[in-house]
Amino acid sequence: MKVVILCGGMGTRLREETEYRPKPMVEIGERPILWHIMKIYAHYGFTDFILCLGYKGWMIKEYFLNYAVMQSDFTLEVGKRNDIQFHNDQAEEGWKVTLADTGLNAMTGARVKRIEKYIDDDTFMLTYGDGVADINIANLLAFHEQHGKIGTVTGVCPPSHFGELFVKEERVCAFEEKPQSYAGVISGGFFVFNKGIFEYIDDDDSCVFERKPMEQLAADEELMVYTHQGFWQCMDTYRDFLHLNRLWEQENVPWKIWQQ
Repeated sequence: MKVVILCGGMGTRLREETEYRPKPMVEIGERPILWHIMKIYAHYGFTDFILCLGYKGWMIKEYFLNYAVMQSDFTLEVGKRNDIQFHNDQAEEGWKVTLADTGLNAMTGARVKRIEKYIDDDTFMLTYGDGVADINIANLLAFHEQHGKIGTVTGVCPPSHFGELFVKEERVCAFEEKPQSYAGVISGGFFVFNKGIFEYIDDDDSCVFERKPMEQLAADEELMVYTHQGFWQCMDTYRDFLHLNRLWEQENVPWKIWQQ
């Protein structure tokens, strides 16, 4: 089953980093957030990826073309380019990655439409290249297969940017620093779709996946929500970037399910 990851946006709200690289290549620890997202899927056995490239997409292509070299010790003989001996086993060996140029100015819907030709199964997964979660992908897929509708979106509880006070008669009886908010859910990506979704989107650059296509899908009662109440965090701003890296440095990494 294919996993489609949207990697083409300009990430203007994270300009401190995206001026120099595409947002999916912004690092948590020493690895791009894109790698973290792919590791989440790979943990559940989904290792066939399609990356929808746009802004500075050549950097993502270079990353995967040189992946083994950059992640391993190796020995080579000068002048023999194809005779390289790698000394490290790659945990990511066997990943299949299709890098598809979907246009510099294309919106999300157009990007998805342009990779339709690479989808050869009835069902595929889709997510954004800037969000991590401790989501159980197997349970998400089982939920989608059970309801029989065209689409499933993962609903998440957004993290608060402020400490929450629990007050009784003007006395603070509890304090929780930056809790997940349970007041409502938002779309956290981590979609599952049947191929029928392609009938809702078109190839025009202006097609925004989250607007008319998703609105019409909901109106047709073909969209279900899988609620995830665990950890979820996007890297939308520089503050988010610092927060995710702080968690990594503190070894408090809820989304690192591949080593739990």
